[in-house]
Amino acid sequence: MLERLNQAIDHVESHLDQPIDAADLARIAVTSEYHFRRLFSALAGIPLSEYIRRRRLTVAGAEVLAGERTLLDIAVRYGYSSGEAFARAFRAVHGVGPGEARRTGAALHSQPRMSFRLIIEGSSSMRYRIVDKDEFRVVGKKARVPLVHEGVNPAIAEFVRGIDPETLGRITALSDQEPAGIVAVTDLLDPSRAEGTELDYYHAVVTCAEAPEDMDVLAVPAGTWAVFENSGPFPQALQYLWRDVFTQWFPSNPYQSRPGPEILRVRLSHDATQADATLWIPAERATA
Repeated sequence: MLERLNQAIDHVESHLDQPIDAADLARIAVTSEYHFRRLFSALAGIPLSEYIRRRRLTVAGAEVLAGERTLLDIAVRYGYSSGEAFARAFRAVHGVGPGEARRTGAALHSQPRMSFRLIIEGSSSMRYRIVDKDEFRVVGKKARVPLVHEGVNPAIAEFVRGIDPETLGRITALSDQEPAGIVAVTDLLDPSRAEGTELDYYHAVVTCAEAPEDMDVLAVPAGTWAVFENSGPFPQALQYLWRDVFTQWFPSNPYQSRPGPEILRVRLSHDATQADATLWIPAERATA
């Protein structure tokens, strides 16, 4: 998988002055566009679209300093419709406009070309199982919140604090299958997975029961799930669980992620220093 992903990166590098379609990159990597975006984001630490933008402006920056093309020619070559649009994007990455950079020979920022390799540290094991699950409902309370890559999501924390105990008890009573009890469910993430883009967050349970009228409902069709278990100090045991799934498990196993909600079940120790976590990721067999 990583060899194919690097072939896709080669394609990006040779087409920086041309339109780049994520679907074409996914075909090179022999996977779905959905999984390709998810895997790239986890491995690179930035969304695919942001990497391509930074690489284009890195290469464009070198051409600006070389002085062999006009600024407008460079802007058009790298996909900008006007000199003004190019200047805004250039300044956002380099901290200086292209005209000033050319006049002063300013130092510019560089996005290095990426390549990927899998490093297995062997310091911990990842427990997983594959589950075929019938259709079910996610029932509880929903909020539209911004995506936060690291640390506590303040919008989610505030939303959960606002659910009164009586409502939380009624939600909990609806749980009738795995994963049991209150879970955190994320759905409808922006394909770019960029910081600040929005997603649906459910503080809910997994059930086949009918939902009360004052509850939010997400219908989930039957499908296959990769289920990962992790235990350890809180919050460290949780912070890198999702990352490890996509940077270690998926590249090493014949599965890929598929569209659908992600479900996280967390159980804290009495003193909140330890946690048991179970993460459900929609999955399917990868294309051979």
